[in-house]
Amino acid sequence: MGAVRRVLVTGATGNVGRQVTTQLVAAGGVEVRALTRCPETAGLPRGVEVVRGDLSDADGLDAALEGVDAVFLMWPFHGCAPAAPVVAALGRHARRVAFLSSVSVQDGVEPEAQPGPVGQWHRAVEQRIERSGLEWTHLRPSTFAANTLWWADQIRAGDTVRGAYGALSMVLLHEADIAAVAVRALTEDGHAEAVYTLTGPAALTQIEQVRVIGDVLGRPIRWEELSRDAARRQLLADDGFPDSFVDPLLDGYAEMLAAPRPAVTGTVAAVTGAPARTYRDWVADHAADFG
Repeated sequence: MGAVRRVLVTGATGNVGRQVTTQLVAAGGVEVRALTRCPETAGLPRGVEVVRGDLSDADGLDAALEGVDAVFLMWPFHGCAPAAPVVAALGRHARRVAFLSSVSVQDGVEPEAQPGPVGQWHRAVEQRIERSGLEWTHLRPSTFAANTLWWADQIRAGDTVRGAYGALSMVLLHEADIAAVAVRALTEDGHAEAVYTLTGPAALTQIEQVRVIGDVLGRPIRWEELSRDAARRQLLADDGFPDSFVDPLLDGYAEMLAAPRPAVTGTVAAVTGAPARTYRDWVADHAADFG
Protein backbone atom coordinates (compact mmCIF):
# COMPACT_ATOMS: atom_id res chain seq x y z
CA MET A 1 0.00 0.00 0.00
CA GLY A 2 1.13 3.57 -0.69
CA ALA A 3 1.98 5.91 2.13
CA VAL A 4 -0.80 7.85 3.83
CA ARG A 5 -0.23 11.54 3.10
CA ARG A 6 -3.37 13.27 4.35
CA VAL A 7 -5.81 12.24 7.11
CA LEU A 8 -9.28 13.64 7.74
CA VAL A 9 -10.43 13.59 11.37
CA THR A 10 -14.18 13.82 11.93
CA GLY A 11 -15.47 14.98 15.29
CA ALA A 12 -12.14 16.76 15.58
CA THR A 13 -13.10 18.97 18.53
CA GLY A 14 -14.54 16.13 20.63
CA ASN A 15 -12.73 14.25 23.38
CA VAL A 16 -11.33 11.54 21.12
CA GLY A 17 -11.13 13.47 17.85
CA ARG A 18 -9.08 16.26 19.42
CA GLN A 19 -6.63 13.67 20.75
CA VAL A 20 -6.40 11.99 17.33
CA THR A 21 -5.72 15.34 15.70
CA THR A 22 -3.10 16.35 18.26
CA GLN A 23 -1.31 13.00 18.18
CA LEU A 24 -1.23 12.95 14.37
CA VAL A 25 0.41 16.38 14.38
CA ALA A 26 2.90 15.28 17.04
CA ALA A 27 3.79 12.12 15.13
CA GLY A 28 4.44 14.06 11.94
CA GLY A 29 4.69 12.66 8.43
CA VAL A 30 1.08 13.35 7.41
CA GLU A 31 -1.07 16.38 6.68
CA VAL A 32 -4.03 16.65 9.04
CA ARG A 33 -7.43 18.00 8.05
CA ALA A 34 -10.06 18.47 10.78
CA LEU A 35 -13.80 18.48 10.14
CA THR A 36 -15.86 20.60 12.53
CA ARG A 37 -19.09 22.59 12.51
CA CYS A 38 -17.35 25.67 13.98
CA PRO A 39 -13.80 26.20 12.65
CA GLU A 40 -13.65 29.60 14.37
CA THR A 41 -13.67 28.06 17.84
CA ALA A 42 -11.87 24.77 17.10
CA GLY A 43 -8.65 25.65 18.92
CA LEU A 44 -6.67 22.89 17.20
CA PRO A 45 -2.87 22.72 16.88
CA ARG A 46 -1.02 24.91 14.41
CA GLY A 47 -0.62 23.25 11.05
CA VAL A 48 -4.02 21.55 11.07
CA GLU A 49 -6.23 22.41 8.11
CA VAL A 50 -9.61 23.09 9.73
CA VAL A 51 -12.64 22.82 7.43
CA ARG A 52 -16.30 23.43 8.09
CA GLY A 53 -18.51 20.40 7.67
CA ASP A 54 -20.95 17.92 9.11
CA LEU A 55 -21.38 14.20 8.47
CA SER A 56 -25.08 14.83 7.84
CA ASP A 57 -24.14 16.92 4.76
CA ALA A 58 -22.94 14.39 2.19
CA ASP A 59 -22.20 17.05 -0.45
CA GLY A 60 -20.03 19.03 1.95
CA LEU A 61 -18.31 15.82 3.03
CA ASP A 62 -17.11 15.24 -0.54
CA ALA A 63 -15.34 18.59 -0.47
CA ALA A 64 -13.72 17.82 2.88
CA LEU A 65 -12.51 14.44 1.57
CA GLU A 66 -10.79 15.81 -1.53
CA GLY A 67 -7.20 14.55 -1.55
CA VAL A 68 -7.62 12.49 1.64
CA ASP A 69 -6.06 9.03 2.02
CA ALA A 70 -7.39 7.98 5.46
CA VAL A 71 -10.29 8.97 7.71
CA PHE A 72 -10.93 8.77 11.43
CA LEU A 73 -14.69 8.29 11.61
CA MET A 74 -16.67 8.81 14.77
CA TRP A 75 -20.43 8.31 14.70
CA PRO A 76 -22.44 11.23 16.13
CA PHE A 77 -25.86 9.86 15.18
CA HIS A 78 -28.31 7.84 17.28
CA GLY A 79 -29.05 5.55 14.38
CA CYS A 80 -27.48 4.17 11.21
CA ALA A 81 -29.61 5.87 8.54
CA PRO A 82 -26.85 8.30 7.42
CA ALA A 83 -24.35 5.46 6.97
CA ALA A 84 -25.05 4.88 3.26
CA PRO A 85 -24.17 8.39 2.01
CA VAL A 86 -21.33 8.83 4.51
CA VAL A 87 -19.58 5.56 3.63
CA ALA A 88 -20.19 6.14 -0.07
CA ALA A 89 -18.45 9.52 0.21
CA LEU A 90 -15.51 7.92 2.02
CA GLY A 91 -15.23 5.32 -0.72
CA ARG A 92 -15.10 7.96 -3.45
CA HIS A 93 -11.98 9.54 -1.97
CA ALA A 94 -10.17 7.66 0.81
CA ARG A 95 -8.75 4.15 0.92
CA ARG A 96 -8.47 3.64 4.69
CA VAL A 97 -10.83 4.26 7.62
CA ALA A 98 -10.53 3.81 11.37
CA PHE A 99 -14.05 3.66 12.77
CA LEU A 100 -14.81 4.51 16.39
CA SER A 101 -17.40 1.83 17.09
CA SER A 102 -18.62 0.50 20.46
CA VAL A 103 -17.81 -2.31 22.86
CA SER A 104 -21.57 -2.98 22.84
CA VAL A 105 -21.19 -4.72 19.47
CA GLN A 106 -21.21 -8.51 19.70
CA ASP A 107 -19.30 -10.54 17.10
CA GLY A 108 -21.25 -12.85 14.85
CA VAL A 109 -24.57 -11.10 15.52
CA GLU A 110 -26.49 -9.25 12.82
CA PRO A 111 -27.28 -5.59 13.55
CA GLU A 112 -30.97 -6.13 14.22
CA ALA A 113 -30.18 -8.94 16.69
CA GLN A 114 -27.63 -6.96 18.72
CA PRO A 115 -28.81 -6.69 22.35
CA GLY A 116 -29.16 -2.91 22.49
CA PRO A 117 -29.61 0.11 20.22
CA VAL A 118 -25.99 1.27 20.53
CA GLY A 119 -24.73 -2.10 19.37
CA GLN A 120 -27.36 -2.24 16.64
CA TRP A 121 -26.47 0.99 14.90
CA HIS A 122 -22.70 0.66 15.37
CA ARG A 123 -22.73 -2.87 13.92
CA ALA A 124 -24.82 -1.64 10.99
CA VAL A 125 -22.21 1.04 10.24
CA GLU A 126 -19.40 -1.50 10.67
CA GLN A 127 -21.05 -3.80 8.13
CA ARG A 128 -21.48 -1.05 5.58
CA ILE A 129 -17.81 -0.09 5.95
CA GLU A 130 -16.75 -3.74 5.60
CA ARG A 131 -18.68 -4.04 2.32
CA SER A 132 -17.40 -0.74 0.90
CA GLY A 133 -14.00 -1.86 -0.38
CA LEU A 134 -12.24 0.46 2.06
CA GLU A 135 -9.32 -0.78 4.15
CA TRP A 136 -10.91 -0.69 7.61
CA THR A 137 -10.13 -0.98 11.29
CA HIS A 138 -12.86 -1.01 13.95
CA LEU A 139 -12.10 0.42 17.38
CA ARG A 140 -14.46 -0.83 20.08
CA PRO A 141 -13.73 1.16 23.26
CA SER A 142 -14.93 0.29 26.74
CA THR A 143 -16.51 2.99 28.94
CA PHE A 144 -14.93 6.40 28.36
CA ALA A 145 -13.28 7.80 31.48
CA ALA A 146 -14.60 11.17 30.30
CA ASN A 147 -18.12 10.03 31.15
CA THR A 148 -17.31 10.63 34.82
CA LEU A 149 -17.28 14.36 34.09
CA TRP A 150 -21.05 13.98 34.62
CA TRP A 151 -20.15 14.28 38.31
CA ALA A 152 -18.18 17.52 37.96
CA ASP A 153 -21.01 19.84 39.04
CA GLN A 154 -21.66 17.77 42.17
CA ILE A 155 -17.95 17.71 43.03
CA ARG A 156 -17.61 21.46 42.54
CA ALA A 157 -20.62 21.96 44.83
CA GLY A 158 -19.53 19.65 47.67
CA ASP A 159 -17.90 16.42 48.76
CA THR A 160 -20.68 13.97 47.81
CA VAL A 161 -21.51 12.31 44.50
CA ARG A 162 -25.06 10.97 44.38
CA GLY A 163 -26.06 8.27 41.93
CA ALA A 164 -27.45 4.79 41.37
CA TYR A 165 -25.62 1.46 41.00
CA GLY A 166 -22.49 2.43 42.91
CA ALA A 167 -21.31 -1.20 42.92
CA LEU A 168 -21.27 -1.28 39.11
CA SER A 169 -17.77 -2.05 37.77
CA MET A 170 -16.44 -0.40 34.63
CA VAL A 171 -13.13 -0.57 32.79
CA LEU A 172 -12.55 3.12 32.14
CA LEU A 173 -10.52 4.13 29.11
CA HIS A 174 -8.49 7.30 28.58
CA GLU A 175 -9.36 9.06 25.31
CA ALA A 176 -5.63 9.47 24.63
CA ASP A 177 -5.28 5.67 24.42
CA ILE A 178 -8.16 5.38 21.94
CA ALA A 179 -6.45 8.03 19.85
CA ALA A 180 -3.04 6.35 20.08
CA VAL A 181 -4.49 3.15 18.59
CA ALA A 182 -6.39 5.14 15.94
CA VAL A 183 -3.25 6.99 14.86
CA ARG A 184 -1.45 3.71 14.24
CA ALA A 185 -4.38 2.25 12.34
CA LEU A 186 -4.53 5.36 10.17
CA THR A 187 -0.83 5.75 9.42
CA GLU A 188 0.67 2.25 9.58
CA ASP A 189 0.09 -0.88 7.52
CA GLY A 190 -0.88 -4.09 9.27
CA HIS A 191 -4.20 -3.03 10.81
CA ALA A 192 -6.54 -3.86 7.94
CA GLU A 193 -9.68 -5.78 8.98
CA ALA A 194 -8.64 -5.63 12.63
CA VAL A 195 -11.26 -5.30 15.37
CA TYR A 196 -9.64 -3.79 18.44
CA THR A 197 -11.45 -4.05 21.76
CA LEU A 198 -9.89 -1.31 23.86
CA THR A 199 -10.02 -1.07 27.65
CA GLY A 200 -8.22 0.59 30.49
CA PRO A 201 -6.02 -1.53 32.79
CA ALA A 202 -8.49 -2.25 35.61
CA ALA A 203 -12.17 -2.46 36.49
CA LEU A 204 -13.38 0.02 39.13
CA THR A 205 -16.81 0.39 40.72
CA GLN A 206 -18.43 3.79 40.64
CA ILE A 207 -17.74 4.04 44.38
CA GLU A 208 -14.05 3.39 43.70
CA GLN A 209 -13.99 5.91 40.86
CA VAL A 210 -15.28 8.64 43.19
CA ARG A 211 -12.64 7.68 45.74
CA VAL A 212 -9.90 8.05 43.10
CA ILE A 213 -11.18 11.51 42.17
CA GLY A 214 -11.05 12.51 45.82
CA ASP A 215 -7.53 11.15 46.21
CA VAL A 216 -6.26 13.10 43.20
CA LEU A 217 -8.03 16.32 44.22
CA GLY A 218 -6.96 15.90 47.85
CA ARG A 219 -10.53 15.91 49.12
CA PRO A 220 -12.61 13.26 50.96
CA ILE A 221 -15.25 12.77 48.26
CA ARG A 222 -17.78 10.02 48.96
CA TRP A 223 -20.52 8.20 47.07
CA GLU A 224 -24.16 8.39 48.18
CA GLU A 225 -26.35 5.65 46.76
CA LEU A 226 -29.68 6.69 45.24
CA SER A 227 -32.60 4.55 44.16
CA ARG A 228 -33.12 4.23 40.43
CA ASP A 229 -36.13 6.56 40.59
CA ALA A 230 -34.19 9.19 42.53
CA ALA A 231 -31.27 8.96 40.12
CA ARG A 232 -33.68 9.29 37.19
CA ARG A 233 -35.17 12.47 38.66
CA GLN A 234 -31.70 13.88 39.26
CA LEU A 235 -30.60 13.23 35.67
CA LEU A 236 -33.81 14.65 34.19
CA ALA A 237 -33.25 17.82 36.21
CA ASP A 238 -29.73 18.18 34.79
CA ASP A 239 -29.95 20.59 31.84
CA GLY A 240 -26.66 19.33 30.50
CA PHE A 241 -27.77 15.70 30.30
CA PRO A 242 -30.02 14.63 27.36
CA ASP A 243 -33.41 13.46 28.64
CA SER A 244 -33.64 10.83 25.91
CA PHE A 245 -30.54 9.10 27.27
CA VAL A 246 -31.61 8.88 30.93
CA ASP A 247 -33.62 5.65 30.80
CA PRO A 248 -31.27 3.84 28.37
CA LEU A 249 -28.36 4.75 30.65
CA LEU A 250 -30.00 3.50 33.84
CA ASP A 251 -31.36 0.40 32.13
CA GLY A 252 -27.89 -0.32 30.77
CA TYR A 253 -26.34 0.13 34.21
CA ALA A 254 -28.80 -2.34 35.71
CA GLU A 255 -27.97 -4.91 33.02
CA MET A 256 -24.22 -4.36 33.46
CA LEU A 257 -24.48 -4.80 37.22
CA ALA A 258 -26.19 -8.17 36.72
CA ALA A 259 -23.61 -9.29 34.14
CA PRO A 260 -20.15 -10.75 34.82
CA ARG A 261 -17.40 -8.30 35.75
CA PRO A 262 -16.10 -6.61 32.57
CA ALA A 263 -12.99 -8.02 30.98
CA VAL A 264 -9.70 -6.18 30.65
CA THR A 265 -7.76 -6.41 27.37
CA GLY A 266 -4.13 -5.68 26.59
CA THR A 267 -4.90 -4.31 23.14
CA VAL A 268 -3.70 -0.76 23.79
CA ALA A 269 -0.27 -2.03 24.82
CA ALA A 270 -0.14 -4.57 21.99
CA VAL A 271 -0.85 -1.95 19.32
CA THR A 272 0.99 1.07 20.74
CA GLY A 273 3.79 -0.50 22.77
CA ALA A 274 2.75 1.44 25.89
CA PRO A 275 0.41 0.27 28.68
CA ALA A 276 -3.07 1.72 28.88
CA ARG A 277 -3.33 4.75 31.15
CA THR A 278 -5.04 4.28 34.51
CA TYR A 279 -8.15 6.08 35.67
CA ARG A 280 -5.95 7.91 38.17
CA ASP A 281 -3.87 9.16 35.21
CA TRP A 282 -7.03 10.38 33.53
CA VAL A 283 -8.28 12.23 36.65
CA ALA A 284 -4.88 13.90 37.04
CA ASP A 285 -5.05 15.04 33.41
CA HIS A 286 -8.55 16.45 33.95
CA ALA A 287 -8.33 17.68 37.57
CA ALA A 288 -9.12 21.25 36.50
CA ASP A 289 -12.44 20.08 35.04
CA PHE A 290 -13.62 19.07 38.51
CA GLY A 291 -12.92 22.52 39.96
